[in-house]
Amino acid sequence: MLKAVILDANAVARNLLASVLVNGGHEVVGDANLSPASLARVIKLKPQVVCVDIGETDEEGLAMLDKIKAELPKALLFLVSSKIDATILQTAQQRGVHGFIVKPFNSVAVLTSIRNTILRIAKQQRAATAEATPEEGGEAAAE
Repeated sequence: MLKAVILDANAVARNLLASVLVNGGHEVVGDANLSPASLARVIKLKPQVVCVDIGETDEEGLAMLDKIKAELPKALLFLVSSKIDATILQTAQQRGVHGFIVKPFNSVAVLTSIRNTILRIAKQQRAATAEATPEEGGEAAAE
């Protein structure tokens, strides 16, 4: 069970996404609007998953992604939006977003996106570890 936080200006959207996550076995430890005070409070919760709808993908919204990533570098960051196109995908990935959740919410799609993201990151970490291990083993054998 992962601890999740939801940041969205729309309370109804926050509640719907919270229901999806809880029904999928995750623990929603907090939700908030997009105010700086709310963001600071949410960061203190140290969630493993952050679902955030930044609204318009302008500099203010993108700066919020940067702040979340800086404050919670190990958290999985999911961009929630009803408008996701190729430009948004690319920009969000450059800002450290791990996955995407499309509005209106489809519970299977939301949970699959989170699961696939976790599996992809775990696979990348295993591959990085496997690359490092032979070198260490090779050095030990050479000694």
